Amino acid sequence: MRAFLKVMKALSDQNRIKIVKMLQRRPLCVCEIQAALEIAQPTVSSHLKVLEDADLVRSRKEGLWVIYSLADGKSSPYCATLLGNLTHWLENDPEIVKVLEILPFIQRETICRK
Repeated sequence: MRAFLKVMKALSDQNRIKIVKMLQRRPLCVCEIQAALEIAQPTVSSHLKVLEDADLVRSRKEGLWVIYSLADGKSSPYCATLLGNLTHWLENDPEIVKVLEILPFIQRETICRK
């Protein structure tokens, strides 16, 4: 039951749901997620940590950036089921639509210059 609750709690926040929906489109770095959601970088990092701890998201280092993508769902049947269902759920939700519409215009090379 502990694994189930961890996944459910991870998906109980609207910003974390938006992050998952964005990651369905393409892998993203923290600054891209921050720009899309218009929230502080520490908040984005906190949300990503919760999603990663629940095995819904994975990260990898790529040059200057840590890139986040959806996990494959193999670690848990709960992850696999919910990630699969979220592919189809909320596609017409106005908040999801808004964030997905601006996502193509957010590029890490432009907004995350170091």
